[in-house]
Amino acid sequence: MIAVLKSTFAVALAALLLAQSPAPRTIDVARSTARFSISHIWVERVSGTVPIVDGSLVVLPGSPVPSSVSATLDATRIDTGDPDRDRSLESSDFFDAKEFPRWTFASTKIVPEANGAFTMDGNLTIRGATQLEHLRVTVSGSAAHPEYRASGRIDRHAFGMPRTRLDPVIGDAADVALDIILQ
Repeated sequence: MIAVLKSTFAVALAALLLAQSPAPRTIDVARSTARFSISHIWVERVSGTVPIVDGSLVVLPGSPVPSSVSATLDATRIDTGDPDRDRSLESSDFFDAKEFPRWTFASTKIVPEANGAFTMDGNLTIRGATQLEHLRVTVSGSAAHPEYRASGRIDRHAFGMPRTRLDPVIGDAADVALDIILQ
């Protein structure tokens, strides 16, 4: 009888631990977006997208706040709605997408805030240069189906983009926004 109770207890404990273990979730790349916006000629902004091609979050069951996040973006498919500008952004004057076709992000610190929101620090690699970046993230949806909206600001020169004749009319800081939906 004691052996049966011990084995029943062991099975129940194992089930409880498995239920609370972190679960990796994949980013739905077809429904998720990464956008940027930067000042241009002091009075307007240029906006565009960079496709998210892979990514995952590790979350505890019942919580929308992840313990880690990683993502990969495709710099060869930047889209601002102007093919000439896109080719310029993909050139060695800016993102050098031929040499560095992928951008990566890997979280290093996640701090929960009120209402399920959180801040996230992570290593962003663009043009082979890695910088620690800070994002503010809000969460909507349910714990089972969370949707994330991250925003931040990055300095384009911190990633080794050379100074060009266009620098006086293009801002140094780009605003970024990501809408992440999980599969």
